Amino acid sequence: PEVGVNIFLYEVAPNAALRNTDLPTRNGDGQAVQRPAAALDLHYLMSFYGKDSELEPQRVLGSVVRHLHSRPLLTRKMIRDTITNPPASSYLGNSNLADAVEFVRFSPLSLSLEELSKLWSIFFQTPYALSVAYRASVVFIEEELTPATPLPVRERKLFVVPFQQPFIEEVDPQIIASGATLTIAGQNLRGDVTKLKFGASLAAPATVTADKITVALPATLQPGVRTVQVIHDFDFQTGLGNEPHRGFESNVAPFILQPKIMTTPLPDTPHGGTLTLTFAPPVGREQSVALLLNSDMNNYVIPLPTRSPSDPPTATSFNFKIPTTILPDIYLLRVRVDGAESALEVDTDDQSPTYNQYIGPNLKIT
Repeated sequence: PEVGVNIFLYEVAPNAALRNTDLPTRNGDGQAVQRPAAALDLHYLMSFYGKDSELEPQRVLGSVVRHLHSRPLLTRKMIRDTITNPPASSYLGNSNLADAVEFVRFSPLSLSLEELSKLWSIFFQTPYALSVAYRASVVFIEEELTPATPLPVRERKLFVVPFQQPFIEEVDPQIIASGATLTIAGQNLRGDVTKLKFGASLAAPATVTADKITVALPATLQPGVRTVQVIHDFDFQTGLGNEPHRGFESNVAPFILQPKIMTTPLPDTPHGGTLTLTFAPPVGREQSVALLLNSDMNNYVIPLPTRSPSDPPTATSFNFKIPTTILPDIYLLRVRVDGAESALEVDTDDQSPTYNQYIGPNLKIT
């Protein structure tokens, strides 16, 4: 047989990496926004012929493999030279493969003996010949249409800012009363626009430096375990309303907001009677509330019943039913809201017999 190489395209498959790079090709109105292009991998079977007695098929295979290994790219010059020298047929002469974004690269395919046997079995009455498989990747098949050209960008609003995420190291005090000032210490706390986030509400700080922020607690903040977070907004002064853009957020730091008993003095209350107390700040409808009574001999916890969904979202006044089982005595009184307890008064008179002990507020049960 005559010495030569037969090249047979036996499989066309979508390129796994680039198959979706042209999406979306159309907008919601069905108008083309970019040219559709199918990214394909072409699988070729190269068969080698010649005199086996002179090892011509093997020698030709070696020459082809050597060339494709050393020059795996199908360059634009090679494509243009093939089309123009000599002039190709009309259909090939119109090819724009040389203008493709990606070069076509040839790489060998490792076919098992079973795969190669199945491949040759489709060639009826054709004897097996020495062969090797190669993949040409990637070839783009493009639709011949001109997509709509969008309007040019009138003004570019591109800004680069350093990455300085705020970090809260500690808050002081850890246990704080309503209306008091909270001090936040940390790093990178000052931004273009600095805000503090308490749960779902935002507050403006009183003073801000790079490592410290002070803020008065919002009056609407409910007692219990609460969190604070530093929020930085970017003020780019773009001329489009000068609205700040969302920037960096710090970690979340917890603190305890104590409830405060506003009812003074506390009225004497018979066991079996009702004690009405006023709290600050307002307590949410879903929060758990309990009255704590302590004396030298007795300790009691009186939970407030679950409130009705029809009750107001917040309240400041509550009625506690004093059980008849509570013994008459003078008790230290506290309230607990979601785990946060009201403060007790401490005797600071060093001449007093009760110095440095809890002395109030007191409730007399008769």
